[in-house]
Amino acid sequence: MAFEPPRRLVRALGESAPDGDDWLERLPETLDRAVALRELTVDRVQVPGGRSSLVVLVRRADGTPAVLKLAPPRARPGSERAALAHWAGRGTVQLLDEEGTEGVLLLERLHPDVSVRSLPEAKALLEAAGTLRRLWVEPPQGHAFATVAERTGRQARAMRASADADAELVPLVDAALAVREELVAAPPEHLLLHGTFRQSKVLAAERMPWLAVGPDPLVGECAFDLARLVRDRVEDLIATPSGAATTRRRVKRLAESLDVDQERLRGWTLFRAVESGVRARRVGRPQDAELLLEFASWL
Repeated sequence: MAFEPPRRLVRALGESAPDGDDWLERLPETLDRAVALRELTVDRVQVPGGRSSLVVLVRRADGTPAVLKLAPPRARPGSERAALAHWAGRGTVQLLDEEGTEGVLLLERLHPDVSVRSLPEAKALLEAAGTLRRLWVEPPQGHAFATVAERTGRQARAMRASADADAELVPLVDAALAVREELVAAPPEHLLLHGTFRQSKVLAAERMPWLAVGPDPLVGECAFDLARLVRDRVEDLIATPSGAATTRRRVKRLAESLDVDQERLRGWTLFRAVESGVRARRVGRPQDAELLLEFASWL
């Protein structure tokens, strides 16, 4: 099929593409092959769609609606497939082809234009947190998922390099790296985590009110997974005079509702906000960086 990849996808992949990567150039051919192999009919490409994958609304040969997701290797689609297979639809979108080709996933069709962000803030946080709780299970035996310590270790090295080149970042980076060292030393549990959970990753569904999509799974403590949810709608938090107080109340409320240690949640929220802010600054998104680093300073 002839199509233009969503601009958000092109922009996001451009920020992280290694030299010589031609995944985007090969995408039309990959899509045509995936559609033909599965005898699918394309309804439309989902726009804006994902930040690291192409999302296509399709129908199977029997007319059942589904979603075809194509992701480059750096988005770790193999890990996503393994996690979705393990969750087996409990709290997440259902994987429809467990033996699919590399980088291509056929998924249950949810309502892609309706996420919990459409709800009032308090209700959205409640529904999102309830969905996330269902994902925290023991990982499968012999799994190959990265751990929180491994992934954040790579991030920490990139953060330190950025701070070495930009003295303005040093205080927040130092604080974030120090708290990470404390947190990875003695994690309270080693469960399967979504890895990139936020309100926009929770979509309306038919078999359950809300289901999670788009995991970048890893194994570690629940506070790490919950931390990204704390800063949801960060632009709204920054715009209000009570943003700092609201953030601290949100940490407390989410920690209590999901039985997570409040200080560990605060620490991972700090680390993840600083890491995202430093990365945004590094790839040329200064406005996003400013928001995230101001948010981090409240913690």
